[in-house]
Amino acid sequence: MKLSIIVVSYNTSLLLQNCLQKILRAITFGGLEDQTEIIVIDNASTDDSCKVIKDKFPHVLLIANKENLGFAKANNQGIKKARGKFILLLNSDTEVKIESLSLMLGKLEKNREIGVLGPKLVNPDDSLQQSVGYFPSLLKVFFWISFIDDLPILSFLLKPYHMKDKDFYKKEQEVDWISGACVMVRSEAIGRAGFLDEEIFMYGEEVEWCYRIKGEGFKVLYMPKAVVTHVKGGSGIGGNAGIVEEFASIIYFYKKHKKNWKLFLLKLFLMFGALFRLILFGIIGANSIKAKLYAKAILLSRR
Repeated sequence: MKLSIIVVSYNTSLLLQNCLQKILRAITFGGLEDQTEIIVIDNASTDDSCKVIKDKFPHVLLIANKENLGFAKANNQGIKKARGKFILLLNSDTEVKIESLSLMLGKLEKNREIGVLGPKLVNPDDSLQQSVGYFPSLLKVFFWISFIDDLPILSFLLKPYHMKDKDFYKKEQEVDWISGACVMVRSEAIGRAGFLDEEIFMYGEEVEWCYRIKGEGFKVLYMPKAVVTHVKGGSGIGGNAGIVEEFASIIYFYKKHKKNWKLFLLKLFLMFGALFRLILFGIIGANSIKAKLYAKAILLSRR
């Protein structure tokens, strides 16, 4: 088996059907029918997702969980079942362009140093979606939390936590982490670095995972020739999802991988950054939803 495709779904029946149809089209285009398996992990959906899989996609291996286990744990279930030399983690709210799977596989097969590979993610209107970045060092967190890395020229030069410079995404680049919405990983890299950290329920899992994989000597590569459409938020809770969760994931990352004094400074940066955003969105911008979320983030940073 060359490729194992793992799709985690939670109440995304229509999106999931579309995702699987596009996967099958890409598999046929690449002549990969006999070398690919598809595994769907359903996180206790209350819609007809499981029925649809059984009725319309009988060749797909379905794992139906009785409760929502989160992104990391569900993907790990799939990884443990996977037989492929390469494993693709794919959100159910994505559409793989017809040639993308072949392009990504070809790149990984030619270069054994690459452990993680990610495509260019685009929105449904084909506009660019930010999907890569660099590990959150204290300096990078400061640039991010203070909006410094939003400045166009500085964004490219600083190698920020979240890469926002559009020109950066035009070329193939080595990066530190790739969005978990679509990421292809060498099974050998997983064997050496381990599975996704299940302590992280959602948001930031890919950053911590790539950190361990790079620590084993593998490269992380962004590949713009491969393109995947991502309905951002379609498989999550939408809206302003992820604000508090991202703060929590960075704090967890520092607790796991960094020294205590760095964790202390990180929390200070996050707390003041959240306070600044609370003022910006709550008072100046009159956005009560974001204001409440950043208020929660302040409390989280003080623990």
